Amino acid sequence: MTDERTNTATRRLERAVEWLGLVERYVTGSLVIVMTGLYVLNIVVRTLLPIYASKFAWIDEAARYMMVWIVFLAAGITLEVGRHVSVDISHKYLPPRLLRAIFKVIDVVGLVFCLMVAHFALNLVIFVAGTGQVSPTLGVPTYILYIAPCVGFLLVALRFFLRLIGWRARGNESGPPAWLGGGHI
Repeated sequence: MTDERTNTATRRLERAVEWLGLVERYVTGSLVIVMTGLYVLNIVVRTLLPIYASKFAWIDEAARYMMVWIVFLAAGITLEVGRHVSVDISHKYLPPRLLRAIFKVIDVVGLVFCLMVAHFALNLVIFVAGTGQVSPTLGVPTYILYIAPCVGFLLVALRFFLRLIGWRARGNESGPPAWLGGGHI
């Protein structure tokens, strides 16, 4: 009975992780599309209707906010699909057992580092939120921008953790995750 409950809980957690990957993918993609559309609108207005260009000054700031969020949301995705910068010459010259041990150390160091940076980012969010500062053209609280690194590093830390416990393979070893069309959980 206990094994059945454990398996059910594990499957639920795996589904939640897959769902999170799907949400990350669609939010990031949507932000890219919206940001691109806003830039196109800004160029059209500045070129064809320069009289109204000042009315669209908020687009530059909104696009900067979106770009920061895109970068940090995509960081976890890129780690999961094996697109982060890495030195792969070691794959040819090191024995597989040593390579697995090195990768475990890399995952532990990556996990600890990401959790530490997320902690520092959270402290920065709290500090900036306490100042009450708002952005000049959008008028939104600036701490929203500072939340992105905190969320992004937590998502990368999650990916390192999932590799450590064996729920995710390193890079593309076992094909893409389910949310990228690699199978269903």
